[in-house]
Amino acid sequence: MFSVVSRLMLVAFALLVGACSSAPEKPKASPLPTTSGTFKVQPVWKSQIGPVFAHLLPSVHGQQMALASAQGQLALIDVRNGLDVWRLNLNAPIQAGVGGDGRRFAVVTQANELVVAEAGKVLWRHVLPALSYTPPLVAGDRVFVLTGDRAVTAFDADTGQRLWGQQRPSDPLLLRQAGLLMPIGDNLLVGWGGRLASLNPMTGAVRWETLVGVTRGTNEVERLVDLVAGASRQGHGLCVRAFQTAVACLDGLTGRMAWSRPAQGHQGLDGNEQFLVGTESDGKVLAWQRSTGNPLWSQDALRFRGLSTPLLLNNAVVVGDQEGWVHFLSPQNGQALQRVATDGHAIMGKPIWSGQTLVVVTRAGGVHGFRPE
Repeated sequence: MFSVVSRLMLVAFALLVGACSSAPEKPKASPLPTTSGTFKVQPVWKSQIGPVFAHLLPSVHGQQMALASAQGQLALIDVRNGLDVWRLNLNAPIQAGVGGDGRRFAVVTQANELVVAEAGKVLWRHVLPALSYTPPLVAGDRVFVLTGDRAVTAFDADTGQRLWGQQRPSDPLLLRQAGLLMPIGDNLLVGWGGRLASLNPMTGAVRWETLVGVTRGTNEVERLVDLVAGASRQGHGLCVRAFQTAVACLDGLTGRMAWSRPAQGHQGLDGNEQFLVGTESDGKVLAWQRSTGNPLWSQDALRFRGLSTPLLLNNAVVVGDQEGWVHFLSPQNGQALQRVATDGHAIMGKPIWSGQTLVVVTRAGGVHGFRPE
């Protein structure tokens, strides 16, 4: 029998699907833009993990990357050559993941079971009381889980002992997408609806809350304002996105807001000390000045191509699309520099940069390594 929270989350998903099905015909994707060819990149390896959902995100640690598939594969891959360090079949579909600290890695199955593995073997399992779409966080010898009822629970990373739980009253509608759960210093930051909250990681006590996204409409879809996974951090400065509502930068230690701007995206952000970059839901790529939020440039050439969360490198903004193309844009003005193909399936999550290797994962489970020349 579904819990009340499970039914509410399914209702929210049904409303989103219904809204899409009743909307006008989907706009035609923009033709692929002409590239300058000034950015050189070559494929260096390929691997396979199995079909991937949008809320199955990689966990990167040095030259290694942990990946999970919807079918139950959990693998640790060497990003230099694409070879497995180890691979584990959990024999259960995976719903959310991967969280890791470089040694222990955690996922949540579709049966609401939190599974923690180390060195290719399962350490422990724990059945959660609600659905989760957010990768667990493994930090400070603890595993933190954000479930769909907006509860945060802490477990001992070695034994699986439950240490504490903290819950915010749940809104009637919840977003079926990975939410924000991350550490900054001695703060555990969590997205609770449109609010960013700081919890004491030792006790779960709430230290502060800051409002980021405000309900902006009258229908159910427009009232969804959850903070999404994929924040951009520089020191203790943090920039976050509220689903289809706003982009904001604030102090991750105190919650003090620096600036906030309306934005219509649903993917996470990336940035450096100078600027911030994100994709809107219609495929525009936008850049903002990090300190003030002032717009820097907008790129419309990839509209309606179903863009991923972007990655900002020193000499390129990297973003994937729904046809498996990986686009390289100029950080100065957003102009197209280069693009490379993968397997024709949508790029999932954010492109990964580790060492000298760029890695993207497709919906079909293709793991593709590239290296700039």
